[in-house]
Amino acid sequence: MPEVVVAKPREGKFTKNAARRVRVAGKIPAVLYGAGRDPIAVEVEPKQISRILYSETGHNTIFDVEVAGQAAAKAMIADWQREPINDNLIHIDLKWIALDKVLRVKVRVKLLGIPMGVKTSGGILDQVMREVEIECLPADIPSHIDIDVSGLGLHGVLRISDLPHSDQIKFLNAADATVAHVVSIREEAPTAAETEAAATAAAAGSEPEVAKKGKTEPEAGAKKADAGAKK
Repeated sequence: MPEVVVAKPREGKFTKNAARRVRVAGKIPAVLYGAGRDPIAVEVEPKQISRILYSETGHNTIFDVEVAGQAAAKAMIADWQREPINDNLIHIDLKWIALDKVLRVKVRVKLLGIPMGVKTSGGILDQVMREVEIECLPADIPSHIDIDVSGLGLHGVLRISDLPHSDQIKFLNAADATVAHVVSIREEAPTAAETEAAATAAAAGSEPEVAKKGKTEPEAGAKKADAGAKK
């Protein structure tokens, strides 16, 4: 049975003071929009939204939203904001959806297994893309995309084209985009200290060569001139 989110219309609509009063009351200010309808300023229960965001399907969860005076309709969480210090939710964007229209969503990529290049060659598995963008009907949105990387050797690359494809899902990222690869430890990006040391060494190499021990030719000539004058 899908989650039912009760969205209560809030007074003051889209003003900052109204949103602040909602937070003080222990609720989350939200905006409900989409499906050709006018946006509505509402307030929702933090526990309900947190339960959806931390579920297996996360922000791609489809649920029923009920607004006073309107029939329940399908919706998703389009965006959310958190307070930077205590990480509390401070605003939510809810979007009405139609089950017969395709959506663009981001889905987590889950790597399975330990690459051969890590086991036998001492490499490191580097996941470049943790989410991919897809297009599909709401009912076909996967909770995540699984891919086995156990056969990936040292310097092996996993690309978008290697992910499991189906007729229901269309990948929107470039087919040759790197999702993950196995790199050598020596190929890891240099640290800030290493970069600075290299830059210092390069700058030192471009400076004029330090004079060797002994007098330079002009200095030696000046000394001889001084000695002749004293005679």
